Amino acid sequence: MNYASNILETIGKTPLVKLNSITSEIPSLVLAKIESFNPGNSIKDRIAVKMIEDAEKEGKLSKGGVIVEGTSGNTGMGLALASIVKGYKLICVSNDKQSKEKFDVLRAMGAEVIVCPSDVDPEDSRSYYSVSKKIAEETPNSWFVGQYDNLSNSLAHYEQTGPEIWNQTDGKITHFVVGVGTGGTISGVAKFLKEKNPKIKIWGIDTYGSVFKKYHETGIFDKNEIYPYTTEGIGEDIIPKNVAFHLIDHFEKVNDKDAALFTRKLAKEEGIFAGNSCGAAVKGLLQLKESLTESDVVVVLLHDSGSRYIAKIYNDDWMIEKGFLKRKQK
Repeated sequence: MNYASNILETIGKTPLVKLNSITSEIPSLVLAKIESFNPGNSIKDRIAVKMIEDAEKEGKLSKGGVIVEGTSGNTGMGLALASIVKGYKLICVSNDKQSKEKFDVLRAMGAEVIVCPSDVDPEDSRSYYSVSKKIAEETPNSWFVGQYDNLSNSLAHYEQTGPEIWNQTDGKITHFVVGVGTGGTISGVAKFLKEKNPKIKIWGIDTYGSVFKKYHETGIFDKNEIYPYTTEGIGEDIIPKNVAFHLIDHFEKVNDKDAALFTRKLAKEEGIFAGNSCGAAVKGLLQLKESLTESDVVVVLLHDSGSRYIAKIYNDDWMIEKGFLKRKQK
């Protein structure tokens, strides 16, 4: 018989699928690494298990403990799966920019969810960074995950995602494209791929309202770059320790409207029901098409499932309200 002993054993080994219509303007072979095939429907399942297992080995997390994390939702789902299997309580702290579906799913999986305002500085006592740390400090037998600065995050992708992509492309990959949030995915995959072939280009997709691109190009953390944006899962108003800027060749910014529209295009043109940051990654790649040739093999990573964005990206009323779609005339 062929079966997994628990749901965590089904994480990884996600498919690589050729994109056809949406990337028809690009001369290269473009392959999508579809991470929604993980049991928690996102790439964050990988890091959740790795961070917990490393914490257990280091004695930071003990039986019956409480896991506390600030999360946009996907990492929380991965942590929820692992908490169920391993017997931990989970408290997720998020911000009000995230979709309601993410919170509903987390609560359905037994997590306690606390929602904080998004339009405040990270140092503000109301921010989800500050609130999650305070809860961890005040809760007995608890462990604060800290995915932004927890290097087990990028290590998970160095050990798992990078080797998968290398093997699936038979080592022929020339470009890796991915949205950047905590920085774990791009940094871990980049480290592995560049060790195999230093010529592989690593392109990070950023959003307007985030500090990554300017910081990468100038070394300046410019607070004037920071302002509210709707794209979920990428961009930051802090510099996480997981972002290995020296391994990233270029950052490309994509605006909120294009990220949303291309997320919907993925569904309608490729049959890939993906999340908000996935549309941003594909649009960012299209903006860089002049740098690609017929001999290139591009892997663009699609972080999560569209199921988390039903009330937003896939809702016409929400899209119209944000100015991303025009209301049809009756």
